[in-house]
Formats: sequence, structure tokens, C-alpha cells
Amino acid sequence: MIKYLSVRNMYKSNPVDWLNAIFHFSFAEYRNPDNVNFGPLRVLNDDLIGHGGFNTHPHKDMEILTYVVDGNLTHKDSLGNEGTLGRGEVQYMSAGTGIYHSEMNETQEIVRSLQIWILPNAESLEPVYGDYRFKWEERVDKLLHIASGKDGTAPVKINQDVNIYAICLSEGGILDFPLPPGRQCYVVQVEGTSDINGQDMQEKDALEAVETDLKITASTKAHILFLEMGKDII
Repeated sequence: MIKYLSVRNMYKSNPVDWLNAIFHFSFAEYRNPDNVNFGPLRVLNDDLIGHGGFNTHPHKDMEILTYVVDGNLTHKDSLGNEGTLGRGEVQYMSAGTGIYHSEMNETQEIVRSLQIWILPNAESLEPVYGDYRFKWEERVDKLLHIASGKDGTAPVKINQDVNIYAICLSEGGILDFPLPPGRQCYVVQVEGTSDINGQDMQEKDALEAVETDLKITASTKAHILFLEMGKDII
């Protein structure tokens, strides 16, 4: 089963002077009981952040990842972590029993980032922060395994059976992405365009696939994110 999700039909947040965002699922002022999650994937926000950003605020019992698409985003948190991430780099927080953090754009250039929230497989875990500065070429015409569950092999480990991959396919490049029984995937066309199982994917479109193998052909240079997970996890 495949469900195509056009960016034209996604919820555009009420813009403020420093933020313009697209919500893939119910979030903040967007309340839609028919669009709360895809398995354990609870939030995916495509954020354009001007000078300023998200001031210090709390989270609890959530796995939170930020994938920076463009620009430089500066993180600070109550565990004493601080750092700035750039294009293609990733930060991860297991909020657990509670963590405070801020995410700021301290430059005059727009930052684009994907904010991803995943429901953990347990509550009241110890809070953890980490980041990983992947080299861009690690995803050029090959899958970069960004995150996995604790038993997986990715550099970033999260408390859920979810694998996150990124690829930047050259124009005309082809990728086969199998989804065996019991697995499903949320796909985001981050940049460029592609064809996925005959569906024309424009920049910022998304697609839900359940137990269906995917064949991706890059129509232009195509930057794509895959969130693969167990079908029955909630």
C-alpha cells in the first residue's frame, strides 16, 4: 500500500517573524484526529528559521531528531551541551524524564531543518543528547544509515525500532528500497524531484508505504529521507 502526500495539501503553520513551517502531522495549532502519527512517527515539521529561533523549552518522553537541510543551527540544553550543526548533520535527544533546550539561528541566513519526533518504546528514560556530523558525500548515490534502534548499526541510536536513512541521488540514479512484511516507511522528498513507484514526487512531498517495495528514480538531483519502522508499533 502506498499513500501519496502532496506538500500542497499539508498544513502550513501560522508564520511568525522568524519561523515558517510545514506540519506533516498534528502539531501546535494544527489539530487533525485523522493525522496524528504514522506508527511511532509523531511529528515531522519542515522548518524555515530566520534569525532567532526556539528559545529554551522543555520536553519529556520523546525521541527528537533534527536533520539540518541548509544553514547553521545552534543547540543548547540543560545537560550542558552546546554546538552548531550545518547541512546534512543531525542532532538527537532522548528527552526521557525531562530536558530543556533551545534551537537558534544566530546568523542572518535562513536555516531549513526537519524536526522529527518519535514515540519511545519506554517512558522515564534517562535524558541523552548527541549529534553526528555526517559528511555530505556519505549519502551521494548511496544510502546513509543515520539512526537505528539500540540493537541497530547506525551511529545514532534511538529508543524505538525505527531506521532513518538519507540519500542524494544523481539525476537518473535508481534506488531499490525493500519493505518486507511487517515493515513500513515514511518518505520525504527533501530536495529535488523523483519518481517513486510511478508517483511524481516534488520537493517537500511525502509518501507512506506499507509492506511495499519502493523503486526510486531521480528525475533531478534528489535528496530523500526514509523513516523505516515496524508496521504495528504505536
